[in-house]
Amino acid sequence: MANLFLVGLVLGPIIVHQFGGLPIPDAPEGSITLAIVAGLLVGFGIKVGSGCTSGHGICGMARLSKCSIIATYTFMAAGFVTVFIVRHVMGA
Repeated sequence: MANLFLVGLVLGPIIVHQFGGLPIPDAPEGSITLAIVAGLLVGFGIKVGSGCTSGHGICGMARLSKCSIIATYTFMAAGFVTVFIVRHVMGA
């Protein structure tokens, strides 16, 4: 199933370009090392948090799961703090 997901990631933009006439955007500039570290941190967070952000935020909160509500508030707060630091403290 994961292989189909990866195939869709590659073929999706190509199909949209061919049938929709939309241009394929350039790849974003950035560090491949930073992308790898970010991916590893996301995987670590999923393991520590016992699930992904979508699972907690959509399914867990819909079930009124106390753990999911706490997890969702925690990762949202971490996201807010990160954006504030990057934009206002570091000036990026």
